[in-house]
Amino acid sequence: MTDAKYSQCRIVPARFLKPETAERLLNGIVRVEGVRRIVVNGPRLPATVPYGPARGKPNPHTDRKVIHVGDQDVELQVQAGMIILEIMDDSCIPELRKVCDEVFTDLSYVLEEGRFMKASPSLTDYAKYGPDADMEIVGLVDPRRNDRPVIIQGLK
Repeated sequence: MTDAKYSQCRIVPARFLKPETAERLLNGIVRVEGVRRIVVNGPRLPATVPYGPARGKPNPHTDRKVIHVGDQDVELQVQAGMIILEIMDDSCIPELRKVCDEVFTDLSYVLEEGRFMKASPSLTDYAKYGPDADMEIVGLVDPRRNDRPVIIQGLK
């Protein structure tokens, strides 16, 4: 279970990030000691057109790419608009700010501290995954999706 003892922060850039910028930012965050979980939020980039006359046809969106984060490839299924982090303690926040300053040279951003993820399983988590849910994904459930969230291995 995600304990309330873990701090959380979020990075909110002034605009949606291109895949290359999101990749640079996520690789910088993965290198920071003390980051426990990362959630990338933003509007979904469906692989097929969900409605309209082209329904079911491939969606040729240029931002739906496979990026390399840490030592694995991750398909970017959203336009990165906000990155929520669960961290071991507040000591890594200055290093996260340094990573953001290196990536966002011509773009403003806000790094906020607070509670942005659920700390205990909700009814949706129970309905989606049952009583034996993987506690690493608690609070990351989208009830409309059939697939599980992407887990980036190697976070400390």
